[in-house]
Amino acid sequence: MTAGLAIQESHTPEMLLREGLKALDLPTDRVPLLLQYLELLAKWNRAYNITAIREPRQMAVLHVLDSLAALPHIDARRLVDVGTGGGMPGMLFAIMRPDWRITLLDSNQKKTRFLRRAARELGLDNVEVVCERVEKFRPTQLFDVVISRAFAQTGLFLCLAGHLCDPEGHLVAMKGPRDESDSIPADCPFELEKTVPLQVPFLNAYRQLLFFRPQFVSQPQKSP
Repeated sequence: MTAGLAIQESHTPEMLLREGLKALDLPTDRVPLLLQYLELLAKWNRAYNITAIREPRQMAVLHVLDSLAALPHIDARRLVDVGTGGGMPGMLFAIMRPDWRITLLDSNQKKTRFLRRAARELGLDNVEVVCERVEKFRPTQLFDVVISRAFAQTGLFLCLAGHLCDPEGHLVAMKGPRDESDSIPADCPFELEKTVPLQVPFLNAYRQLLFFRPQFVSQPQKSP
């Protein structure tokens, strides 16, 4: 079993999800859709190698609960998941929050093909899948939240994805114990607003959210 996992042989993926969501104070009515997503991910993984994690219980914790631990701290109407891979966390957010508009952004055609199929089969009409490099993506409307789970180092994430963020929005980096906030370039137009520690159910590992907001340089007032 993967180091850091605190699960027992008697645990099933459904039990892990139900107990985990309760621990995160999230509703459990979407568990059937979460399980269907995991089944689709496992099926496509055999052909497309979308993720290195293949054991169902590990996927339930290391993909679903690890992603959804961030959800209670996110407030968004429109959110883009940069480098979403297999849809983590964006697809999982879309399942739990059908009132949000979620864009899943990745440059890998096989992964975005899977995401489109999964969105259709799960009946998620709040999901848009975009196959494009983040620095080239130019949406018609900016996003309240630009989030990344395993896309790049924090400084690079801010540089490449910053243009997607609404002036009143946030960029959110999902990270482990390593603090990369001091590696942000001095000329980066974003500042660290807060760091939120996360506790992932059934996982003995440190997680944190880094919230960045756009910086505004005040213009000198003209003399009358």
